[in-house]
Amino acid sequence: MLAEKLLLHVLIILAPVLIYYVVSENKRFGQSPYFIGILQGLSASLCLLFAFYDYGLYWDLRYIPLVLAILYGGPKAGVIVLAAILGTRTYLGGDALAFGYVSGLVAAAIPFLMLKRFNKIQIKKKRIGFAVLVGLWPNFVMLAILIAYLFSSAAANEGPNLLLYILLFGLIQVVGVGFASTLHEAVLERELMKQEIRRAEKLNTLGELAASIAHEVRNPLTVVKGFLQLMHREDKGKNYQYIGLILSELARAESIINDYLNFAKPEFKKIEKVDLGELLSDVKMLLNPLAVKEGIHLESYLEKNVVMETDKNQFKQALVNILKNAIEATPQDGRVYIKLFSNTSGIQILIKDTGKGMTKEQVSRIGTLFYTTKDKGTGLGTTVSMRIIDTMNGKVVYSSELGKGTEVKISFPPVRQEEQVREESIVG
Repeated sequence: MLAEKLLLHVLIILAPVLIYYVVSENKRFGQSPYFIGILQGLSASLCLLFAFYDYGLYWDLRYIPLVLAILYGGPKAGVIVLAAILGTRTYLGGDALAFGYVSGLVAAAIPFLMLKRFNKIQIKKKRIGFAVLVGLWPNFVMLAILIAYLFSSAAANEGPNLLLYILLFGLIQVVGVGFASTLHEAVLERELMKQEIRRAEKLNTLGELAASIAHEVRNPLTVVKGFLQLMHREDKGKNYQYIGLILSELARAESIINDYLNFAKPEFKKIEKVDLGELLSDVKMLLNPLAVKEGIHLESYLEKNVVMETDKNQFKQALVNILKNAIEATPQDGRVYIKLFSNTSGIQILIKDTGKGMTKEQVSRIGTLFYTTKDKGTGLGTTVSMRIIDTMNGKVVYSSELGKGTEVKISFPPVRQEEQVREESIVG
């Protein structure tokens, strides 16, 4: 009977996830913590209403919707579900009502405390595993309450049956959290994929447009620049300094046009083995005068012998743009950290500043053409950098908090085994 009830609860728990999957594209409902909270709150209440009652306690999976709401909907969604659980438990009443209140409040504590850590995890399997571990916490709470109740009631004579209930309850709880979390991650992955496809299509369209305009503009600029250089050499009169100024502005215009062309299609002319530690040291040395001028401390922690094959100049340009933005966003006496390391997940480069930070909306718009948070700038530098890293099969993730700073995580997949074997055979 207990197994049948708990399996029914698993279906009740999965229903909100499936509804969320259907409406996830709707920004008004799909992204609303209130909508997620109401859905999971109804699920938790139904679990309680259809609970298996024995030993004076309600055996149900009410805490799975609570954990899911907190981890995937945030604190607001979690509070709504907790209120629904406590309200339904009050409606049902019973001798163990006080135990129900205590277990509800204690079971909600760990998911709330672990929310920030969960949001920092990027790998899907780790997120699911973390959700399952957090989902086990209510099990321990329930177990403690059962033991307390066991020693304070006549249920002490039913030890073997009670142990079977606890084991079955724990098993189905783990399966329920794992399955529901996997579905949630699938929905999030689907949404991210759709956003990435839309973004790629938009960037490709803009890139083609930018390239065609840049080509058309660069041709007359080249002619004008040629004649001006000729005049600059021959004319030493009063217009000499003005021609020099015009040439410098033309050079700046050419630089912007080259950025447009690079954005449209980065050209990797020379692929070679690049020691990333040495490359980052060069970038740090290049921008150190700017950091000193702004009163910023540059600190680096670079792992040795991290090598990958790429166009050194293109990647250097991308790193210079990102590090320069970090320096410019940091107030005087602030710090910018550069970290390089490799592991089984691949190569990771972290650039972190202690600047003013950004809002979630600003972070979501990073990489959009012409978007910048600076007073002066076109936003092309960041867009071009992300485009270069994307072409290198890398990934750029921005995370920021107002008043605390911004972290840029650049990651590349691990070197393929066949490439390593080839390199070793060449060295041997």
